Amino acid sequence: MLDVDFPDAEVVVLVMNNLNTHKIGSLYERFLADVARPYVERLEIHDMPKHGGWLNAAESEFSVLTVQCGDRRIGDLATFRCAVRVWQDARNATGNGMDWQFTTADARIKRKRLYPQC
Repeated sequence: MLDVDFPDAEVVVLVMNNLNTHKIGSLYERFLADVARPYVERLEIHDMPKHGGWLNAAESEFSVLTVQCGDRRIGDLATFRCAVRVWQDARNATGNGMDWQFTTADARIKRKRLYPQC
């Protein structure tokens, strides 16, 4: 990605979920040190809150989908897509959403190094 999409960028800001594979050391596991080091120097990594990323929201929705629609065998892709669309439309119509507990004020306390004081 750095070589193809951003070859001239001095620094690339990368926002990542907190997975064990999403650490700077993973570059050294994948590449030799002399190849990994230039990538490490160009990346500025920001981790998402552990329980607040968009991936958590998507995983929660898939869990609800599995519970509400996964009680039967669906024989083909077209039927599956139709069932998911019906479920999705009904879910969206009810206005169910994520109840984010992590407020901006909490973020400023927990991640204070990212919020410099003037």
